[in-house]
Amino acid sequence: MSFFQMSTPAAARRLFLGRSGGLVLSGAAVALLAGNDALAAKAGGGKAADIQILNTAIGAELEAIAAYQLGAESKLLSKPVLDLALTFQGHHKEHVALLSGTVAKLGGKAAVAKAKYNFPVDQLKAELDVLKFAASLEQGAVSAYLGAVPLFGNHDLAKAAASILGDEAMHWAILRQAIGEVPVPSAFMS
Repeated sequence: MSFFQMSTPAAARRLFLGRSGGLVLSGAAVALLAGNDALAAKAGGGKAADIQILNTAIGAELEAIAAYQLGAESKLLSKPVLDLALTFQGHHKEHVALLSGTVAKLGGKAAVAKAKYNFPVDQLKAELDVLKFAASLEQGAVSAYLGAVPLFGNHDLAKAAASILGDEAMHWAILRQAIGEVPVPSAFMS
């Protein structure tokens, strides 16, 4: 089952954590992602573990890119929704570029896209279906990053992870609005 086919945010978080060996991002990896090489050096952490975790994140980002491509090619999206999907896909592409650069900086080889993803294509019959699918995958990403933020003792590292969480939360809120749901359903994320 893919990260983006999870029925609940908690299931998506469990899958993400399972793929990364129980870790989300090490302090050094988050510091590198934030562009703070000095902080990364202080945070320490094993390069092999960081590369594995970063490649898990790259894999999830590549899957998101493929999901948005599926939506874009479905011919089910109106022009404004297609533009939004392509914008969000662009964000995920930027994440892959940064994550891949970080893996290279650590001396590793970045993950590559799968030849085929197992998306629920047969369930995507209208624009609303595509939007709901995209909202569920963004909700899963929010849940995964939400689980990561409290793992950091260093406030700067937590701040960097929260930045990624913020991007995913904005995507989710906008998609909720587009499907006619309250964009921010509660005062707290879970």
